[in-house]
Amino acid sequence: MNNHRWLFLYGPPGSGKSTLARWLAERLEWPCYDLDQRIEQASGRSIPAIFEEEGESGFRQREKNALRDLLGQPAGVAALGGGALLDADNRRLAERHGTILCLTSGQETLFKRLGGANHTRPLLKGAEGWQARLTALLEARREHYDSFENRLSTDGRTAEESGWEALCAIGIFPIRGMGKPYRMIVQTGILESAADYLSELGRNRTTGLVCDDHTAALYADGLTKRLTAAGWHVRRCVIPAGEAHKTLQTTADLWAQFVEGGLDRSSLVAALGGGVVGDVSGFAAAAFLRGIDWVNLPTTLLAMVDASIGGKTGVDLPQGKNLVGAFHPPRMVLADPAALSTLPIGELRSGLAEVVKHGVIGDPALLEACAEGLDGLAGRWEWLVRRAAAVKVRVIEADPFEQGLREVLNFGHTIGHALEKASRYQIRHGEAVAIGMVVETRLAEKLGIARQGLSGQIKAILTRLGLPVEVPLGLDTEEIRAGLAVDKKRRAGQLRFSLPSGTGQAGDLQSVQAGVVIPIEEVLQEVCG
Repeated sequence: MNNHRWLFLYGPPGSGKSTLARWLAERLEWPCYDLDQRIEQASGRSIPAIFEEEGESGFRQREKNALRDLLGQPAGVAALGGGALLDADNRRLAERHGTILCLTSGQETLFKRLGGANHTRPLLKGAEGWQARLTALLEARREHYDSFENRLSTDGRTAEESGWEALCAIGIFPIRGMGKPYRMIVQTGILESAADYLSELGRNRTTGLVCDDHTAALYADGLTKRLTAAGWHVRRCVIPAGEAHKTLQTTADLWAQFVEGGLDRSSLVAALGGGVVGDVSGFAAAAFLRGIDWVNLPTTLLAMVDASIGGKTGVDLPQGKNLVGAFHPPRMVLADPAALSTLPIGELRSGLAEVVKHGVIGDPALLEACAEGLDGLAGRWEWLVRRAAAVKVRVIEADPFEQGLREVLNFGHTIGHALEKASRYQIRHGEAVAIGMVVETRLAEKLGIARQGLSGQIKAILTRLGLPVEVPLGLDTEEIRAGLAVDKKRRAGQLRFSLPSGTGQAGDLQSVQAGVVIPIEEVLQEVCG
C-alpha cells in the first residue's frame, strides 16, 4: 500500500522546482515527474514550439490534460510549470490529491538563475526584454503565489538546504545509515490512520501493542480496533508508567507477554507511548527471538522530537541510566502532534527542553520560537515537532552509531542524567536536561569554548518555558558523583561532555563541540557550588 500523497512543487520560473523535485524524489524514494517535460513528450514538440503554434491558450489546455493524466500515475514529487495552478480547476485537483509547496525567490535571484536560459521561456519573450517581462509576470502573479499556505524561500539556499526545509514542510523524514532505511512521519491525526501505514509492513501479522498505564487508557482501544480491522492480531502488553520502570525486569515481563501472545519472528512490536515505552519496547524487540521488527508511535513531545528517532533502545540499571541497550532501529515512526493535547503541562515542558537543545545544535528558529514561551507556541506544535525532529535526523544520518558527531545530542545530558538518578527520578528527564544545559554551558564559557553570556541566553529561554535552571538544594553530592562516574559516554575512564560553542545557523551541526574531557571534581564544583 502506498500511503503518501502527491507533493507538487510550484512557483515562478527559476525558483528551483525541477532541481528540488529531483532531490526530494531521491531522498524519499518516490517517483519524480516534471509536468512540462510530460507535455513535451506527449506532443513531440518543445514548450516554445507549442506556444508559437497554439498560443498560450493551447498550451494551457495541454497543461490541464497533462495534470489529469499525471494523477493516474503512482504518487510522487511533481514539478509544475510556473502558471499551472492559475487555472482554478487545476488548483482544486492538486489540492485534492496532495500538498502544494510554493517556492519563492527574490527577483535578483531569479534574474541570476534564468540569465542563461531565458530564451526557452516563451512568457519572457518580448521587445521590452526578458527581465522586464519577468518583473511584470511576478507582479501580476504576486497575489496568486502569496495565496498558497505552504511557501518556501529558496533564496541563498543550496538544493540540500531547500530540501530539508521542504521535508519539514511536509513532515516526512527518511532516515538512512542504520541498515534498512525507515521513515518518520509527523502529521496531526496520523494515529487515526496508523493501521494503514503499518499495513505497508505486511498484513495478517501478530503485533505486540506495548502501552503504559496512561497511553493504554487514552489510545489502545481505538488503535486495537483499527489494527484488527486491517487484519492484524493484536496482543496488548501494558507496562507501568515512569522512568522507575525502565528496567530489565519490565523487559523480561514484556518478553513473557510476547511468548504468551504468540509473537514469532514475523511479528511486529508497536510502541505506543513516551520515551520509556519506546526504549523498553525497542530493546525487548531487539533481543526477542534475536530481533523482530518494531514501530514507534510516540505520544509525548520528548519522544517525538528525540527518543523515538535514531534506533537507540535500552533500559536503566540501579547504577545509572541507559547502561544496557542496543541499536535496533524501528521500521517506522509515526508522530501525531494531536496527542500533545493530552499531556500534563509538566511533561510538555519536559519535552521542550529537548527542543531547546536541538535549537542550540542546529536551528536558531527553534530557539526564537521557544523564547516566546508556551503561549507563543500555541497552535505551532506540528511545526515545532517537525523542525526539532529534523535536527536529530540530520545528526544521526551523519553519525548513525555515535562514533563522533552524534555525541552532540548529549548536550545537557551528562549532568542531567546524574541529577535524575540522584533525585530518584523525581526530577523529570527534560527538567534535568534543562539544568544540565545551563551548567554545561557555564563550563563551556569557563573553558573558552562558548562566548560569554550564552548560558544566560539559554537560561532565559528555559525560564520562559517554565523549566528549572538551577540544581535543586538537597541532592547528595556523592550520589551525583556516582551518576557521573558511570555515564555511558565515558572513554578510558574519562568523563566526556558535549559543550555548545554558539547557536550557529540553521543546518549547521557544528555549534556543539563533542568529546570535551573535564575532570569530575571541576564538574562537581560547578554543579554543587
